[in-house]
Amino acid sequence: MTTFALQAQPVDAASWLDLARRAEAAGFDTLQAADHPGACAAPYVALAAAAAVTSRITLGAYVANAGIREPLLLAADVATLDVVSGGRARVGLGAGHTPAEWLAVGRERPDVAGRVERCIAVADAVRALLDGGTVTVHTPHLDAHEARLDKPRPVQERVPLLLGTANTRLLRWAGAHADIVGLSGLGRTLPDGHSHTVRWRPDQIDAQIEQVHAGAAGRQTPPPLEALVQIMEITDDAESVAAPHAAEIGVSVSDLLAAPFVLIGTVAEIRASIERHEKRWGITRYAVRTPAFEAVQTLGLL
Repeated sequence: MTTFALQAQPVDAASWLDLARRAEAAGFDTLQAADHPGACAAPYVALAAAAAVTSRITLGAYVANAGIREPLLLAADVATLDVVSGGRARVGLGAGHTPAEWLAVGRERPDVAGRVERCIAVADAVRALLDGGTVTVHTPHLDAHEARLDKPRPVQERVPLLLGTANTRLLRWAGAHADIVGLSGLGRTLPDGHSHTVRWRPDQIDAQIEQVHAGAAGRQTPPPLEALVQIMEITDDAESVAAPHAAEIGVSVSDLLAAPFVLIGTVAEIRASIERHEKRWGITRYAVRTPAFEAVQTLGLL
């Protein structure tokens, strides 16, 4: 069964609450909010507001920046959201790529290895705190002493953890420990501090999935895979729509249209692509942004 999450941001109260209601009514599985401090709304504040006007849709950040978030504060936000939503919170974590966000909180962004170490340490700590454990850790990447989350305690016995990444080590870790693996397909951060290279060729996606499978080798049930859709458009001329995107990104049109991060074509073509993604890579979940809301409804898969 294919499921869709909606990533969105509030611009005012009325439209945000209306969007939350409509997303739930349409059948979206999750409402997600991004985490870019200073450039968008605080995710857990926005999601708590959405919780007040919904009753079924799950709620989570996509994704909280583990580089600049402290585990106890993050766990408290998640647990509070779980309480006020009646057990519908999710943890969403990523390593954090934007240099300006690190500098804004008085930290220098580490290299890739340092960001990965920090992300894993934060994920482990948040998981332990939500599960009722005590966290003491002293490393170059994370420092916490006897941290506990006594109140509030989550409603759910286990709050699901999504890790969003394309990094080899994090994909392997997510395969072993996450409840959902968020496939971003994004590579090196470009000099603007926001854009990325992409890893969208089929062989590159194969390599990413192999890392998840390697990490999940010891699990009875591997985690589901969720692709972050960057481009979605229903059209009768998929190649013409895809061509400028392919040229900008630096991939062939055929590779672009084959990637799970792009859903372009007629309804039948997109549905066929989704079937191929599941058959080849096991992808059953998609995260889309607000402009794709109506297109997802048109697919008839919600």
